[in-house]
Amino acid sequence: MEKLILLFSGQGAQYSGMGLDLYQNDPLFKEKIDQASQASGLDLVKILANKDGQLDKTAYVQPALVAVSLGIYAMLKRDYTLDIAGMVGLSLGEYGALMASDALDEREGMRLLRARGEYMQTDADANASMLAAVLGPDIPQVEAICQQVNQADYPVAVANYNSPKQVVIGGSPAAVTQTIEKLQTAGAAKKVVPLQVSGAFHTPLFKNSSSQLERRLQTVGFTEPQVPVISNTTGQPFTKDNVATILSRQVCVPTHFADCVKYLLAKREVTGVLEIGPGVTLSKFVKQIDRNLARYHIEDLATYRDYGAQVRGN
Repeated sequence: MEKLILLFSGQGAQYSGMGLDLYQNDPLFKEKIDQASQASGLDLVKILANKDGQLDKTAYVQPALVAVSLGIYAMLKRDYTLDIAGMVGLSLGEYGALMASDALDEREGMRLLRARGEYMQTDADANASMLAAVLGPDIPQVEAICQQVNQADYPVAVANYNSPKQVVIGGSPAAVTQTIEKLQTAGAAKKVVPLQVSGAFHTPLFKNSSSQLERRLQTVGFTEPQVPVISNTTGQPFTKDNVATILSRQVCVPTHFADCVKYLLAKREVTGVLEIGPGVTLSKFVKQIDRNLARYHIEDLATYRDYGAQVRGN
């Protein structure tokens, strides 16, 4: 049996219609989405269909994307015995991992995600910002150039340390654009790609969201995770006592996805990763960390069946 790290997709992986074939074909997945809709007070099926562009809005994406991952996880628990070494979510995906590990009640988690999405939507609307992926980076040089350009009213910083071959920078559009030009002049990256996102998450532009989350999280009860969930913020496991503090900080400081994976590789005899939720972005990051790990992903009915065939083949 594979010893797996479960990976929970982050914001930006969403697409129109995600999860709907599972909703139409699997009663347990449908039940989980309906429960999440009731808890969040949102029509998640309508949001997943994206007919009115809801998936472009942070306020709607957050509960919808996590609900899809949790629905898939429920199906996996029903159909398979999983040997889970630990869980890692990218940013928003940490909420899915915390709920899957029983550290956070799902109903409470969905209410919390609706609030988080609204806080972050407000900050995104209030401050023009952008993110750009830096491919093949000289990371110390990227950090130094960001520090050189960064000013209080002209911010830019590394927002995501995704893998040895990719970091993401974010901040005000003018500061990010200037930083890109300096990176290219200095030869500090093979390529820089502006990202289509609604805000420069994990930068100081989201300090207001952090403050609001800090107050909101004081009302939420957490328990010890039943399997290790590694924090993007600290690179260490979440505990009952540190979850609230870390999640309030998480929205305005960099993520360290690569460090989370490396932590579990060092501590556990991991043989593979399973990404649950839309896309294969996290699996690609893992390949850049350790090419020898088996990589699986599930986002729809076809990939769920493919995973089953692969497991039975092993």
